Amino acid sequence: MDQTVEVNIGVQNVAREIALETDASADEVSKALEAALAEGGVLRLTDTKGRELLVPGRALGWVLVGESEKSRVGFSQV
Repeated sequence: MDQTVEVNIGVQNVAREIALETDASADEVSKALEAALAEGGVLRLTDTKGRELLVPGRALGWVLVGESEKSRVGFSQV
């Protein structure tokens, strides 16, 4: 079973965050982010539905990258 990566992006001067799930690994997302910041370029990510997200590196406020957990159904004992 493939694991998706959840990415939350805060854009400067924008109240809402951008949230997406991608099939790219966390390392691939981190490398794309580092390249966008270092080169003053564009962060380019593709979500699980094939849609492309482009954010200028200079507009990034913060980025949270983590693996998505699949929802569990049923009861659990704590």
